Amino acid sequence: MQTSRTPQHDPLAPPALAGRTALVTGAAGGIGRACAEALAAAGAHVHVVDKAGDAARSLAERIGGTAWVADLSVAEAVDALPADADIVVNNAGLQHVAPVHEFPPDRFALIHRVMVEAPFRILRRTLPGMYERGWGRVVNISSVHGLRASPYKSAYVSAKHALEGLSKVVALEAAPHGVTSNCVSPGYVRTPLVENQIADQARSHGISEQDVVGRVLLERSAIKSLIEPDDVAGAVLWLCGPGAAHITGSSVTMDGGWTAN
Repeated sequence: MQTSRTPQHDPLAPPALAGRTALVTGAAGGIGRACAEALAAAGAHVHVVDKAGDAARSLAERIGGTAWVADLSVAEAVDALPADADIVVNNAGLQHVAPVHEFPPDRFALIHRVMVEAPFRILRRTLPGMYERGWGRVVNISSVHGLRASPYKSAYVSAKHALEGLSKVVALEAAPHGVTSNCVSPGYVRTPLVENQIADQARSHGISEQDVVGRVLLERSAIKSLIEPDDVAGAVLWLCGPGAAHITGSSVTMDGGWTAN
């Protein structure tokens, strides 16, 4: 009689990403920091990219990575980043809220430079090395706003939609070379940016921060709690692992049921 056996983890086996090099943008805090920590724990050497120099250097020292202080809105700074990455996590982003007819054009252009042009420039330089080595993972931190729209966020929504499109094009071009490209598209994540928004809205509406989360931010979500950065990092790590080798051109939606409506 045959019995099924559960595969056991070999404690002497090397980490899953040992020998790999990862580049994470916006890595000094929030989702980026969680991704950098997770990739480093899995054995990768991480290029920690952020314009917050002290925070980037502190994180890089703690996880054994390398800090790169760069303003991703400046093309020359982006093109000076290392091109040796096996794994690229395009995470850096920013937000501005205003109706289209009042949206500052320079702010719109800035958001697109950081969230669309910078990922393009990074991939343009890192993909050839991945192709040569026959392996690579591209993970773009998109958003539920890469799949749906909200008023007053024209720059952010259009940039995330563009990032989703770029990711799919890379998936089609890179597949013959052993490289996958996917998006992780979360809803509201517990980051300093979101927590500041919660506090501001609580003051302006005269309601509790808990009510802001449940009744305003997560109105369309079935799960009424913020996503943690470590949860997003877990999805990123999974997409870089062997179990996701045939997943490419996809968007892993992590929105608590928002897009199920």
